[in-house]
Amino acid sequence: MENQNVVISNNGNAYSNLVSSRQALIKVAKSTGELIGNYAGNLCATFNVVSATGELIKPWYELKGKDRQGLKLERDEFVKGMTEAGYGRGTIDVYWQRIKEASGYQTTGNRVTANLSTDDKTQADLKTIINRIFKAEEAGEECKASEFKGYLMDVFQALGGDVDNLG
Repeated sequence: MENQNVVISNNGNAYSNLVSSRQALIKVAKSTGELIGNYAGNLCATFNVVSATGELIKPWYELKGKDRQGLKLERDEFVKGMTEAGYGRGTIDVYWQRIKEASGYQTTGNRVTANLSTDDKTQADLKTIINRIFKAEEAGEECKASEFKGYLMDVFQALGGDVDNLG
């Protein structure tokens, strides 16, 4: 027979404190969701690209390159504030993901996927590679791949990619 340890607390105070702390956590968790929703709404109002009639053209979490500059500054401020509050990178990233989802972002698990052709997959891979080169160049990193970026962009465009949305 296996040894089983059972912990029984005779201290009613400990149990009462446990219940109180659980209730406090549940109360804060709910307000956290509301705060995330509020912050997400403000990110949408500030950074979403909309038409003159208010129709959504591109949500903030899909912005790229120069269109993303203001958002990048806001993200940096978010990370700085969370870090100063004592949160680690993993927690910060989880909160940012929750904010994106509250803004309408669909995670991979929630998206409908289709079978992609080899050309579609190659185009997606090229986009990743080209953006990696752009990022290295922006950081001032010497990168031999930079010599071939133009060729990669030509192939990307030949496969139907939009070079204006790179970087």
